[in-house]
Amino acid sequence: MPSGLAAAQDDIAWAEHLVIFFPLWLGGMTALLKGFLEQVARPGFAFKGESSNPFRHKALAGRSARVVVTMGMPALVYRYWFRAHSVKALERNILGFVGIAPVHETLIGSIGQMDEAGAARWLGKLRELGRRAD
Repeated sequence: MPSGLAAAQDDIAWAEHLVIFFPLWLGGMTALLKGFLEQVARPGFAFKGESSNPFRHKALAGRSARVVVTMGMPALVYRYWFRAHSVKALERNILGFVGIAPVHETLIGSIGQMDEAGAARWLGKLRELGRRAD
């Protein structure tokens, strides 16, 4: 196992709350985030085989997560028109699969038009969420 992978798994193993920054480009997860999740959530770490079912034991149960999604479109359009499909897939098919729950989301839209004051407001909101581990 590469040493960077072992270090990432060690960080996740002791964490009670995970924060994932998810830049939404071209309607889906970036290749870098997908690759990271595929490597970190390997069998033997994120789920452990018991008896005849190798996916039965969700080894990351007891952890919560917040997914922070940045995008160019307005967040309300993504949430209600597109039904936040990529985020829901991440929550259900990856995080939920390995036992991480609950998963909260923060959608930050129209980042291309955001000025410094808007960015500072979002940073303040994210810092507050971090203080509360929410």
